[in-house]
Amino acid sequence: MSHIVEIKTEVRDPVAIRAACQRIKVPGPVFGEFKLFSTSAIGWAVRLPQWRFPVVCDVNTAKIVYDNYVGRWGDTKHLDGFLQGYAVEKAKLEARKKGHTVTEQALSDGSIKLTVSVGGVA
Repeated sequence: MSHIVEIKTEVRDPVAIRAACQRIKVPGPVFGEFKLFSTSAIGWAVRLPQWRFPVVCDVNTAKIVYDNYVGRWGDTKHLDGFLQGYAVEKAKLEARKKGHTVTEQALSDGSIKLTVSVGGVA
């Protein structure tokens, strides 16, 4: 039986943040307080390619703080890639915790299809 699921991503898991960073080939996240242009933020910082300031994830509130100056200091495609990677990695972690097998397929439109087989071990 097939079911389509839509996932609203809330960035709340440091393990999945680290996996997403590995997935998109950026340095692992670092926890601390980070300066953005005119403010600062506390959380897990992710350094995206060619971004002037980090993206900071507060896992307690699921709030993501960044300053890319409307794309001049960082292309949002990199943020979108990180969020997609986070969603995929978090879904895989949760499915595997429950003993399910997960397979992944990249689709031509840039989306990712995950198939979760109930009862399998990956």
